[in-house]
Amino acid sequence: MLLPSNQILTAAQMRRAEEELMDAGTSVDALMQTAGRGAAEWVWRISGGRAVTVLCGPGNNGGDGYVIAQALLERGGAVRVIAASEPGTAVARTARGFYHGEVTGPDGGASGEVLVDCLFGTGLTRALSPEHTALLAQLAASHPYRVAVDLPSGVDSDTGQPLGPGLPAYDLTVALGAWKPAHFLMPACAQMGALRLVPIGIGPAANAAMLIERPRLHAPDADAHKYRRGLLAIIGGAMRGAALLAASAAQGAGAGYVKLLGDVPAPDDLVTDAQPLANALLDTRINAVLVGPGLGRDATARERLTLAVAENIPAVLDADALVLLAPRLLAERTAPLIATPHEGELAALERAFGCDAGGSKLDRARDLARASGMVIVAKGADTVIAAPDGRLALSPRASSWLSTAGTGDVLAGTIASRLANGADPFTAACQGVWLHGEAARRCPPAFTAGMLAAAIRSAYAASCD
Repeated sequence: MLLPSNQILTAAQMRRAEEELMDAGTSVDALMQTAGRGAAEWVWRISGGRAVTVLCGPGNNGGDGYVIAQALLERGGAVRVIAASEPGTAVARTARGFYHGEVTGPDGGASGEVLVDCLFGTGLTRALSPEHTALLAQLAASHPYRVAVDLPSGVDSDTGQPLGPGLPAYDLTVALGAWKPAHFLMPACAQMGALRLVPIGIGPAANAAMLIERPRLHAPDADAHKYRRGLLAIIGGAMRGAALLAASAAQGAGAGYVKLLGDVPAPDDLVTDAQPLANALLDTRINAVLVGPGLGRDATARERLTLAVAENIPAVLDADALVLLAPRLLAERTAPLIATPHEGELAALERAFGCDAGGSKLDRARDLARASGMVIVAKGADTVIAAPDGRLALSPRASSWLSTAGTGDVLAGTIASRLANGADPFTAACQGVWLHGEAARRCPPAFTAGMLAAAIRSAYAASCD
């Protein structure tokens, strides 16, 4: 079951969720008090008695700002409100009426320690006016610590795209009611700092995307053996290092048996099978196949990919396999497939499967999953997972040190290991992405892909009950 704290809502879904609360008897004023006072808790902790400036816009996000300011005032905080314009909604006007502190206009000028941005929030679809842009920039420059309430002003909540230039960065973003896609999509998420969520009573929403959280993994059963834990076959290719990285990660991610198919040198703890690939793939004990890391793009690579997808075995396709993949190769398949494209490979797959490359990364991953029948892991600084049945998941921001060669091979091996271990494809993808991000968090700066692969083991341990 998708918990409310894990769900990610679009602007339209958020409006419907709030309407359901109001239909059930909660007033819009009560919702604003809950949201604003919840956000004020975080501002109070951060400010530590330092002067706070709250920038309020004309809409409901501005109303949240007045509630925050009043809550701080009641605690004895030093707070000042700057009204970019007069409240334009009834609920914002009510919140303004309950605030008993100082309010100045946009020309009043202010400096302080903490800026709370309540100018605009979820649902904004147009760029900030030049006046609002200049005011926000001036206040951001004069306050060393900046907090965005719900979303930074000027960000599209559904796509994570800035709606205009010159938007400031924040140290903390406090989401109200539910996470929004922009909290986890580039480029906006890189400017949001730490993320915190204030619940307001919203229940599970239909067709909501989910935030990937720590999976509940476990040690093998007492009577387990290597085949029961899953046999993963990794198909080698022209560049053996990539397949070895994937295999190392897979060994730490739960599969009981990892075998490299190909006549290549390998560590002593990795079994290799040098017989012809068509024969090796006839082993009925194989639970999953990984093809792509180090595969190459020549005729031999194309043949190996064709053989891999011809066998009706759950599979993960990565790297070169995604560039070589043609829809006709999947025509007879019924076993599940997971594809792990980066941006360039995503575009290649969209061309191959006739998808429109427009829209947000969420839209693109979902459309490709439906067109191809594969679970899509659109990886990168923001990672989106989409299933053919419409399920969506987003990953929290991971370490930027992942931007080094070979980390994609580690991710592919980790996901394939979870698939071989018995997880369904969407779950395997989510678990693999979490383990990959957690392993990166445990590595020192400037880590290598080999160090990341070795850290998958400790990430798995951290996920065990």
